[in-house]
Amino acid sequence: MTILSSPTGADYRPATAAAVHALADSGVPVHLPGTEAYAALTGTSNLTKAIRPAAVVAARGADDISSTLRLAATAGLRVAVQGTGHGATETMQDAILVSTVALDEVTVHADRRWARIGAGVKWAAVLEACAPYGLAGLAGSSPDVGVVGYLTGGGLGPVARTHGLASDTVRAFEVVTGDGVARRVTATSHPDLFWGLRGGKGTLGIVTAVEIDLVEQATLYAGALWFDGSDAAAVVRTWSQWCELLPEEGTTSIAVMRLPDMPIFPEPLRGKTSVSVRFAWTGDPAVGEEMIRAIRCLASPLIDTVQVMPYAALGAVHTDPIDPMPLHEQHSLLHSFGLDAADRLLELVGPDAQCAQAMVEVRQLGGKVRDDRGVPSAFAHRDAAFSLFTLGVMIPEIAQIVTRDTARVHTGMTPWLREGGLPNFTDTAGPQWAERVFTPEVARRLQALSMVYDPDAVLLSARGVRS
Repeated sequence: MTILSSPTGADYRPATAAAVHALADSGVPVHLPGTEAYAALTGTSNLTKAIRPAAVVAARGADDISSTLRLAATAGLRVAVQGTGHGATETMQDAILVSTVALDEVTVHADRRWARIGAGVKWAAVLEACAPYGLAGLAGSSPDVGVVGYLTGGGLGPVARTHGLASDTVRAFEVVTGDGVARRVTATSHPDLFWGLRGGKGTLGIVTAVEIDLVEQATLYAGALWFDGSDAAAVVRTWSQWCELLPEEGTTSIAVMRLPDMPIFPEPLRGKTSVSVRFAWTGDPAVGEEMIRAIRCLASPLIDTVQVMPYAALGAVHTDPIDPMPLHEQHSLLHSFGLDAADRLLELVGPDAQCAQAMVEVRQLGGKVRDDRGVPSAFAHRDAAFSLFTLGVMIPEIAQIVTRDTARVHTGMTPWLREGGLPNFTDTAGPQWAERVFTPEVARRLQALSMVYDPDAVLLSARGVRS
């Protein structure tokens, strides 16, 4: 069996087969369906988002990506990209997938507080590398997520109200644009691309490495308080008012959880409704303890993990699962979350509601998220006050129930919804995705840039702004 043979007997279009043959002949590592390498490089974290590209290029660097983009343009094919398997939104059928997983550089320049990170690196590796110096990258709630995909989507993490969007810490991108040209992009060298790569996801190119500023944050006063469902009304209503008093040193979210009765979950939470208040305080722990006391005193927590912790343990705040699961996700932005919104949420998903969601989260935004540090980006909805995120497990027997229930929850919060979405949370693709996450002005500007840097419309992820 050669590198171009496929045990599945896939019937490729002639143009696709010719492009794949040409890539292999040029020395680019290419893998076809039915091979172990193809299976490994096309895995996703959400099992409902299976991807089926015509072939996978295991990129070793910018040269492999440039060759792939140029040959794809000649053949009239689209090129997609995947690093860690998070964020898949479409099947990629008939496209060539560039995998960046082998680009695994992590170099910390502690004396100048910045790091260089390859496109295949997850946040966990960055947190570990920075920890000995008391420095921190602005990771998301899950350290299992890839750095580059997270940054190009803005990056809204557990300390965002203190330190802002992770994309605002970017110093430089190394990227291959859709025309196959490798470029180093900074605020001064290519200000248009620098604007679009921060918040525009992959619409303008395939990032091979990124350089980010680090913050001095060795520890946090952080964790989660878990309460029984019977305390949901007091917790959710108080949280909605408490958020109005929380200074920028604190970032918080609240989640109504319905965890299955499985050994992977803590015993007090299995098979019941619970409410989790997530909290990360970047300032004096003594002040943070005073701030969270208003929540702690509402009832006896089932679990209380809020304490001083190393910043590298940031993932413990949300405890997001890392094993692949079949999930149905939906996200909305809210203009406010006062007592009326809290009461409505309790009606929709509280312990007395018939709700099929494993998690319904409201996350407070604001603070430094609104501050672009004088360097605007394509991230379009900095002014949102809260986000609403639902997560359902798509077990075949209840899959249709979960999807209907998701619509019920988001529609039920209509009086507090506002237009827009966050690029990393909006689980769609193409024009529908672009219309949600970009304002018309941002979409038009991205479209104009795409036509300059990707004249043959090779990049699959640009489809939303090119349509």
